[in-house]
Amino acid sequence: RMNEGAQQHHIFISVGSNINREQHITSGLDAMHAAFGELTLSSVYESKSVGFDGNNFYNLVVQTTTTLSIADVVDVLKQIEAKNLRTRESKKFAPRTLDLDLLTYDDVIMQQPMELPRGEILYNAFVLQPLAEIAPDVDHPLVKKSYLALWQQYDKSQQQLWPIEFTWSANRR
Repeated sequence: RMNEGAQQHHIFISVGSNINREQHITSGLDAMHAAFGELTLSSVYESKSVGFDGNNFYNLVVQTTTTLSIADVVDVLKQIEAKNLRTRESKKFAPRTLDLDLLTYDDVIMQQPMELPRGEILYNAFVLQPLAEIAPDVDHPLVKKSYLALWQQYDKSQQQLWPIEFTWSANRR
């Protein structure tokens, strides 16, 4: 997409919504496709909201590549959230029109200015299961186990997830 010689970084992004879910996820995917090019999508999973009473969430994980820096990727994701009327003031556990989180950026490990890889990968089924689905053999940068192995070890009784029918086509112009 950008200049051809620049290094491509592999990134995983978690996508979630529990307000007008199909509309916001479709809009988010369209915007990420415009920003990053080709996207690999997991299935979309439905789950109950965690930590508050709200509509069920739809979640998926997107894999793509970019020449952008970590900070620039995060800026792009924040802009896409903002376009989808995500308000930043909302409490941590609250309904979300569109939540886009950078999960990993190559094998970068850092704490500041943000956490990579994101801690929630290991704790949230709605992040780990889709990762295991689209990147089963990729190792988590910190714990050095594949996402599939991590999902197989995960205590599935904590969170119920179920895949839903969801079709997104980058070709609908």
